[in-house]
Order: sequence, then C-alpha cells, then structure tokens
Amino acid sequence: MNWRINIILFLLIISACKNEKALDLDEVEETYLIEADELKSIAKQPNIKIIDFRKKESYENEHIVGALNIWRSDIEDTSYPYKGIMASKTQIEALFEKLGIKTNDTIIVYDDNGLCEASRLWWVLQNYNFKNIKMLHGGITGWKANSGLVTTQIPKVDASVFKLAEHSKMQYYVSKEQVTKALSTNVVILDTRTSDEFSGKWQKKGASKGGRIPNSIHIDWAEAINYSGNKHLKSLTELEHVYSQLNIKKNDSIILYCHSGVRSAHTTFVLTQLLGYKNVKNYDGSWTEWSYFNDLPVESDSITQIKK
Repeated sequence: MNWRINIILFLLIISACKNEKALDLDEVEETYLIEADELKSIAKQPNIKIIDFRKKESYENEHIVGALNIWRSDIEDTSYPYKGIMASKTQIEALFEKLGIKTNDTIIVYDDNGLCEASRLWWVLQNYNFKNIKMLHGGITGWKANSGLVTTQIPKVDASVFKLAEHSKMQYYVSKEQVTKALSTNVVILDTRTSDEFSGKWQKKGASKGGRIPNSIHIDWAEAINYSGNKHLKSLTELEHVYSQLNIKKNDSIILYCHSGVRSAHTTFVLTQLLGYKNVKNYDGSWTEWSYFNDLPVESDSITQIKK
C-alpha cells in the first residue's frame, strides 16, 4: 500500500513541476534579465563584472567563478538612525572603484532569493542613471543547475575608476515627505510585505512599531515568483493575473513599500519592466523609516506584536 501512495505523491510532484511556468525572456522586448546559458558565454569578457549579492558567509561557501561580493550594508547610508536608506552617489562610486568595476563595465548581479536582493541593487543604480546591469534569472541555484562553475576562491582586483552620471534621475525613488503628501491624493500605496507585517501582527526587527501606512493595499512581493519551487519569475500571463486582482490600472500613480525598500524594489522591477506600469515609485525608507516617526499616521489590525 505504501508504495502506491509513494507513486501517487511522486506523480503529483512531477505534475506540479510541469505546471510551474517560469518567465520566458523572449516574451519581454527589452530586459534587465539574463539566463545562465547566456552568462556562461560572456562571463570571461573583461568588461563583465559579476556581483554575488548575498551575505559574506554564503559567498565564501561558494560563488560563481570571478564573482565579487557585496551585501545590503554596502549600499546603505549609515548616517540615519534607522537602517536601509540608499547609499549616496559618492558611496556607490567608491565601492565600485574598490571592487575594480569600471564606468563602462556591465554588471551581472545574482542572489539566492528570487532576485529580491539583486533588485535592490538594480533599483539603486537605476536611480543614479546607470543602466549597464542585468540580473541572473534563477540566481546561483539556476547557474549550478546549468552546469555553471562555482568556487570558494576570492578574486583579486585592482582599484579602478567608476563614475555615475552627473545628473541622477531618481526614476523610481520616493521620499518620506512625498509619501506623506500622497496620502491626501488618489495615489495607490502598495505594501509588499507579508500579510502578518501588513496587519501589524508581526513587527520585524528594525521597525519601531508594527502596522502599515494608512490606506495601503497589500500584495506579498513573493507572489511574483515560484517561491516554493525554483524561485524563478512567473510567466507574464501569471503575473498579469496576480496584479490584475488589485484593480490597479497601468497608468495609475503607485507608491510601493516594504520593510526597508528591498522587497518593494523587486515589485518595482516586475511592474515597470515586465508588466508595463508607467508611474511606479519605491519608498526608500519604507516601514523602517515610517515607523520611526511618532507623528506619522499608522494603521493596524492586530495588537499582537511579534519581534523577529
């Protein structure tokens, strides 16, 4: 009897995997995404700089051959009393020069979390008008599945010259002050955290209180990827269905936020680059900043506060 049950479970798993549709990059006219097989063909070119956007321990355990390592704290402005604010232009330039990245290089960034971390770097560089960046679809897991080489060897680099554009576009950026003004308008405020964070049940570490920005609507950023599977982006058809349920039009003004602007950077990428939404901004400080100020309005459904 047990063998029959095991066979049935196996068939169900196989069926689920077949039905898990991933994004076909051929569906997207211009994309900041790159697949593993394409990266393999260009990885050794001198103008290609690969960035492993994971914690140092994960990087040291294994990484793509030649990859450099940065983490969230490397692209953060630490002058604020709370964490997560985007690094200044000069800080980014100094970081990239230290890593040996040159102004005309193309950056390929990857993570192991469905492009969530990589999207934050993409978002920061977009705001500073740097476009030579692509994100590795499938991350390091997809790379290894494609027989891509990994190593523990840390590459040696020589300092370089790296300059961002003189004028920053801040194309997808919005500040606390701009969010405050938007509360009295018809701008859509979209919270991309978990439902427990949105309700106020879960107060994540770094926040000063639980809750949400008033009048926010909710969708978890992870709805855009096959989160329990290979963490690839879902197909365009699936993505259209996911976001159509919010009844938001593609020309609506939308402000996104999460805990510290990372998960919402991912949703910014999905909405603007894959689905064609025109007026999308990501609130840099997000809930970490908003919750710090007691004079800012807050909504909450729950009095249960779980700090993690």
